[in-house]
Amino acid sequence: MMLAETAQARIGAALNALARLSAYFGGIILLALALMTVVSVIGRAFTFAGLRPIRGDFELVEAGTAIAVFMFLPWCQMQRGHVTVDLVVGRMGPRLRAFWVLLGDVAIAVIASIILWRLYLGFGEKFPFLEQPLRDALSMGYKPFFPETSYELQFPIWVPFAFATLGAALFALTSLYSVWRSWNEMARG
Repeated sequence: MMLAETAQARIGAALNALARLSAYFGGIILLALALMTVVSVIGRAFTFAGLRPIRGDFELVEAGTAIAVFMFLPWCQMQRGHVTVDLVVGRMGPRLRAFWVLLGDVAIAVIASIILWRLYLGFGEKFPFLEQPLRDALSMGYKPFFPETSYELQFPIWVPFAFATLGAALFALTSLYSVWRSWNEMARG
């Protein structure tokens, strides 16, 4: 029994476009981090010439890499780019193979939902805004007394959490879509 094939195609196209944009954003972040690291290493090597490393480069690499990883996950899910073991499944018939793909997509959807849930709770702990009744309605917990910042640059920790949470939300959506897509592929045979 197939589930709304035309709706699946339209939603899939929209999610594919969002996932692609998300991956481009993650790629731009990684490119900027790589360039910053090169400049910082050159600055360390040429301190005798008056150059210096970039202050807080390790903090920027840490936050930027976390953001980039979560921005890449939706695209990976849409393209079925996660690691699979094809030794056993490759020898199965198409219908049984589609069933195993469906099971894998269900497992990833569950894991993506748990990641989103825990990351959202972490974001709520770091986010220093909104009044308590609204925070309670959004299940964000109590407002922190002192907004947490990075050690050297003092940038707010909630900012990378916010971007990572957005990436995790898109990953969870694409994972749920993948279950739908796999269900229809299995039903199609």
